[in-house]
Amino acid sequence: MKDHIVLDASRLPLHGMGMASPTWWATCAFMLIEGSGFALGIAVYFYLMSLAPHWPIDAPPPDLWAGTWLTAILLVSVVPNVLISRWAERKQLRRVQIGLLVMTLFGILPLAFRIFEFPALHVQWDQNAYGSIVWTVLGLHTTHILTDLIDTIVLTCLMFTRHGNNTRRFGDVQDNALYWNFVVLTWLPIYGCIYWVPRL
Repeated sequence: MKDHIVLDASRLPLHGMGMASPTWWATCAFMLIEGSGFALGIAVYFYLMSLAPHWPIDAPPPDLWAGTWLTAILLVSVVPNVLISRWAERKQLRRVQIGLLVMTLFGILPLAFRIFEFPALHVQWDQNAYGSIVWTVLGLHTTHILTDLIDTIVLTCLMFTRHGNNTRRFGDVQDNALYWNFVVLTWLPIYGCIYWVPRL
């Protein structure tokens, strides 16, 4: 009679973090889909520019100040975002709580500057093809900032409750940090297209 090897899985964690988490893979898939949407928006921008005799159409280039300040804020936000991901990996609850409060502020600040960005475009969304594409791309990115801000607020509230020490929540914080990096990274080519391509 052969001996049977019995594996005891009772001590394995209920939730994984990083690549061991289904949520991490779902976040990556979502970023791939949304990244494709941004890439299509930028492709449409350049296609319309290739058809237009002058670019921007019937408008001066957008004012730089609001978009540049927003870009600076997003780039600075990467530092606490990377830190909060590391703290979540180490399950350092107090640091994660403080980091989430900081990242909530970094989610609100870009939206405050975004309010000034739309008028700085000097074109309405329904005025012409140029107005339609820049408003669409800017609106799409605004939706992503708002989505991550809401997720960050919900996570902040959870981490200050009894759910805070749950391994799954630390994994959620890491996924949220990954998504914020995506929000920052996708903004850089959009910023270049909207603010600097018309000045070339």
